Amino acid sequence: MNLQTTTTLNNGVNMPWFGLGVFKVEEGPVLVNAVKSAIKHGYRSIDTAAIYENEAGVGEGIREGLAEAGLSREDLFVTSKVWNADLGYESTIAAYERSLEKLGLEYLDLYLVHWPVEGKFKEAWRALETLYKDGRVRAIGVSNFQVHHLEDLMAEAEIKPMVNQVEYHPRLTQKEVQAFCREHGIQLEAWSPLMQGGLLDNAVLEEIAGKYRKSPAQVILRWDLQNGVVTIPKSVKEHRIIENSQVFDFELTDEDMQRIDSLNQNHRVGPDPDNFDF
Repeated sequence: MNLQTTTTLNNGVNMPWFGLGVFKVEEGPVLVNAVKSAIKHGYRSIDTAAIYENEAGVGEGIREGLAEAGLSREDLFVTSKVWNADLGYESTIAAYERSLEKLGLEYLDLYLVHWPVEGKFKEAWRALETLYKDGRVRAIGVSNFQVHHLEDLMAEAEIKPMVNQVEYHPRLTQKEVQAFCREHGIQLEAWSPLMQGGLLDNAVLEEIAGKYRKSPAQVILRWDLQNGVVTIPKSVKEHRIIENSQVFDFELTDEDMQRIDSLNQNHRVGPDPDNFDF
């Protein structure tokens, strides 16, 4: 495995196991440089969302990064997400067009329904199915869906989601969601894999990290990969973007994997998908 290694989604599209997330990174040179740095250092997947309000800067970083690296658009896997206010058939298609325009791209590799808003996500999913069937997007999926949301969606959907992106880290191991996704061929993807930095001074993780001469962050990201979970750590610092990606030269033992699993407390840093009001 390396930074360009991919997993094959249930529709045959290849998605990198590792990417850059840009949640809470504001428009501006810091964002553009983070995206450029990631591409320069071998990242081939960039994840954004309409609600992050930074798609224009991400697009700029992509264009400059690809040009400097001598790569083409096809070398990159770009994800965005439709926001809750736009969940509806026509409104989701319009939201997709806006995202493309801001990013300056002709297509997305992956488009996700950002949150499972009751009574709305099915219409949005129909729109994603249309975009997919029309060849406008290479893969479609969901974010923050629990098992019952997936069951509800799949009962009526024509096309099964290819990805489910959820909050996932050693304090929130999402075993039930993970098992369901594995059983149904839906690729699980982790957002906030480092719990927004909240795990980096954890004693167990520090001890395991010392053993492998790695950082706690690298140990967590390696744990993601060994669990078969795509991961997209966020950083804007070049040295951290590089460090986060240096997780392909070691392997955690089964015992260490279990020790990390045992840190689970079902603790969320983000909203609860069964109880949110936005």
